[in-house]
Amino acid sequence: MTAASQSPSVRRLTLQILRCDPQQPEAAARLQPFQLDEAPGMTLYLALNEIRDTQDPSLQFDFVCRAGICGSCGMMINGRPGLACRTLTANLPSLITLAPLPGFELIGDLSVNTGKWMRGMSERLESWIHSSEEVDPCRLETPMEPELAEQIYELERCIECGCCIAGCGTAQMRSDFAGAVGLNQIARFRLDPRDERSDDELYRLVGDDDGVFGCMTLLGCQDLCPKSLPLQTQIAYLRRKMAALGIT
Repeated sequence: MTAASQSPSVRRLTLQILRCDPQQPEAAARLQPFQLDEAPGMTLYLALNEIRDTQDPSLQFDFVCRAGICGSCGMMINGRPGLACRTLTANLPSLITLAPLPGFELIGDLSVNTGKWMRGMSERLESWIHSSEEVDPCRLETPMEPELAEQIYELERCIECGCCIAGCGTAQMRSDFAGAVGLNQIARFRLDPRDERSDDELYRLVGDDDGVFGCMTLLGCQDLCPKSLPLQTQIAYLRRKMAALGIT
């Protein structure tokens, strides 16, 4: 048996990519197939870059870090939201269908404007530390108990990739729904001793159908979160606290 016959065959991948340019409304959206050979350890990020480098330089998609930190490369992967840089092609069938995340303004092809949606949500929920103290960059912050700092850090790991919004039934029906990413921010500020807002003030920011009571508890946000955040635990906690305060 020769060495060539012993080597495993290279798998041929077909990526069907939804092509759409909002700047050309007369051009209908279409699925365009691209074929390439799978390489060891290939991610969708690497596959898309190879396609853009060797087949179609007009292909639009976003990336920055390649490490699952920036959240830029979120897209629908065979109908499921995910990060291209963290998705190995070896874990997918040879036919892969890619589309942009729903619920966000389309820039083109696989590129969407998650930043615009996240900014609007953050401004509505006032997701910054409210403090009457003047910030002095030269002064050390007040020490925080390690256990509390760990709880806050756990919720701050959100990378605002938009996967939870794309996988949320309520977010697709309600454009003003804060989503798990917004509710997670309220839960985070509830823990932070530097924020001077009361629990009641924080809860009332999301105490309606565009907030925690709009959630249909389908668990898509937690199932699809690339950082495995305890989103449903936080939503359930907020609901119980609001019910106790009579915010319904």
